[in-house]
Amino acid sequence: MYFAALLTLTEDGWVASDTELDDVETLADLIGLAREASPDDDPVLVFIEQEDAWFGIVRVEGEEDPRIFVSDGAAAARSSYGEILTKELLGADRDDEAADLDALDLDGTEDGEPADTEDETEEETEAVAGTVPPAAPVGDRLILDDLGLSEKELLALETDALSEIADALGASEVLETVR
Repeated sequence: MYFAALLTLTEDGWVASDTELDDVETLADLIGLAREASPDDDPVLVFIEQEDAWFGIVRVEGEEDPRIFVSDGAAAARSSYGEILTKELLGADRDDEAADLDALDLDGTEDGEPADTEDETEEETEAVAGTVPPAAPVGDRLILDDLGLSEKELLALETDALSEIADALGASEVLETVR
């Protein structure tokens, strides 16, 4: 069971709205929902929680790139909405053009450059291995730092994390209205 909510920081304070994730299939869909919630480019936080197994936060401000944090990468990757977030965080959500270029196996030797060194091969192996989400927090640990929740406090959260986050942001009442 998932819980999802959008919190928008307006000049009048936090405004929360419940959101349905039924039509969300990609990170772009989720970002679109957030941008619709704030026509004035106010900061929007998308909270997603799966029954205390993991939680995720997506922060969208205007046209800037979204900032993402997931409390447990491995647990999130096993769920449909968490997989959307972890793929983005781990760079596994490459577009088709990049995948096509990778399939060509261009290693530089076609331009007369020397073949890969052993160090470069190890780095490539580590990069591929890095696409498996860790059973630990992943993403932007400072996502809420300027709003009143430090990295240390964010990483210490366990159960009922979204309520604790909302409390630290001064948005607990508005979050509870959508729960």
